[in-house]
Amino acid sequence: MSKPDLVAPGPAEVFAALGDPTRLSLLAKLSDGETRSIAKLSADTKLTRQAVTKHLHVLERAGLVENIRIGRESRFGYKPEPIAEAKSYLDRVSAQWDEALGRLRAFVEG
Repeated sequence: MSKPDLVAPGPAEVFAALGDPTRLSLLAKLSDGETRSIAKLSADTKLTRQAVTKHLHVLERAGLVENIRIGRESRFGYKPEPIAEAKSYLDRVSAQWDEALGRLRAFVEG
């Protein structure tokens, strides 16, 4: 059975997924471009494999990681596109605030 087509996550889903220190840590480990198994990602942590799996599924739903099946093993890899889209969103919001502050400054000083 194939997976249904998913709607691409927006900035809110990405920011929500990144709002947890454990998920940030997992993403940092994966950001070197290497895929890793759940066992490898849970090694040297106090997290159970089940906890790591739950966090990875949140990251996967946000589009930040992908599950790659190699035989019977699941390996997870980093997907940088949602981070770039979130950065672009923040850049747009920042520009809007800069413009609003510029208008306020002109009003106050003028």
